[in-house]
Amino acid sequence: MSLADDIRVPLRNADRFFIGGEWVTPSSDAMIDVIDSGTEELFFSVAEAQAADISRAVGAARQAFDAGPWPRLTHAQRAEYLTAIAAGLRERNAELGQIWPRESGVLHAIAQHTGTGAARTFDSFAALAGTFAWEEPATPTGGGAFGLIVREPVGVVGAIIPWNAPMGLISNKIAPALLAGCTVVLKSSPEAPGEGYIIAELAEAVGLPPGVLNVVTADREVSELLVRDPRVDKITFTGSTAAGRRIASLCGERIARCTLELGGKSAAVILDDMDLGTAAQTLARAECFLSGQVCSSLTRIVVSRSRHDELLEALAGTFSQIRVGDPFDAQTQMGPLAASRQRDRVEGYIAKGVADGATLATGGGRPKDLERGWFVEPTVFGNVANSSVIAQEEIFGPVLSVIPADDEQDAIRVANDTIYGLNASVFTNDVDRARDVARQLRSGTVGHNAFRTDFGIAFGGFKQSGIGREGGEEGLRHFLEVKTVILEGTPAGYDSPAQ
Repeated sequence: MSLADDIRVPLRNADRFFIGGEWVTPSSDAMIDVIDSGTEELFFSVAEAQAADISRAVGAARQAFDAGPWPRLTHAQRAEYLTAIAAGLRERNAELGQIWPRESGVLHAIAQHTGTGAARTFDSFAALAGTFAWEEPATPTGGGAFGLIVREPVGVVGAIIPWNAPMGLISNKIAPALLAGCTVVLKSSPEAPGEGYIIAELAEAVGLPPGVLNVVTADREVSELLVRDPRVDKITFTGSTAAGRRIASLCGERIARCTLELGGKSAAVILDDMDLGTAAQTLARAECFLSGQVCSSLTRIVVSRSRHDELLEALAGTFSQIRVGDPFDAQTQMGPLAASRQRDRVEGYIAKGVADGATLATGGGRPKDLERGWFVEPTVFGNVANSSVIAQEEIFGPVLSVIPADDEQDAIRVANDTIYGLNASVFTNDVDRARDVARQLRSGTVGHNAFRTDFGIAFGGFKQSGIGREGGEEGLRHFLEVKTVILEGTPAGYDSPAQ
């Protein structure tokens, strides 16, 4: 039996929601079908939340925060639960490796590490329990003898997860929220709800107190009720910039906190000392990950005008050789897109690029030998105007645009000429030059000679690529409120304000 034949669904309660520490019956019999992106066949079905289910989940989280033990535990005690969840993720690694490729099209070679990767995230946040500055002395400037800066949980968190990389995004939202002492309503994507169910099963297995983590699956209209609910103190969202604008406006109406990790149209700036064959291989290989369905993909390739044709030829030659097919086949280098509508979207942008006069150097259609599954050819456009649709709008598929620039400063200008600012990279053999250019790019992350992001440090964007950061200490801070405490004397454990 091949890996692709192992289609057992490793979910025990797919027809229910995890609310208040229990698997509860939905308010309706509505179900969501999850379709295998490589075969177009039904993978499994899950319950679809309605307004009453969202309200019930929020109520459970609110009760758990206001009256339950969770916010009142020590950080070390909460970290023990995170460590236990990490152990459970490792135990269920093989099951998670079966779910992600079918939901989103990622290669099994990558998905087989899903559980271990998420476990590292939970462990890394658990480690912050003993090192993060939860409380710090501060010298009062307006009276009083002793000041404290205290960081406390923000409250009830609504976590909204997209379909492209659900387990990694769940872990970078849930782990810091739980460590901080928040309670959570996790809203999974209709296209990729399996990972949410796994994390709910683990929450139950480790004995997380009732209501601390609640898991539902809903489409956009019902999900908006989670954003609107005044009992929710903070929304943490990953998804499109269009949806992020809507969430930000709703949070603004009631001054709710929000962290938004949104879209991108990230630039790779190729400096004149960089070998173009090496750059082409690096960029093509990176774009294979999740079939380009990555918000931080390097899809705008900016190169000097005199080297444009050479780079376009190298990219087209490399990208056209990518083997597209079954994500469970060890020889496959790129799998399908996640959904039929996603392929339609990508094909629409390809048609727009052709209509606008860009040079289609390779790809542009569907692989001839793949009749089933939502596959699209790796595609490269050249002579792309930076003002064009395919250079400015997020395509979310394996489509690269090579954009000519006059010189290095013009390349930096072109790279920054976008509403987005999530990721970027500088290709050069000179590390000091790379740092200099990186400091001029308006982007949340800038890599060197590669596609790079790092949730262990911090991940997030400038401009319309989002608000806030995820991962590491910076990500933890967004689940905390800062409180100033001014005392008339020095409390136990401190000798002086300067300690």
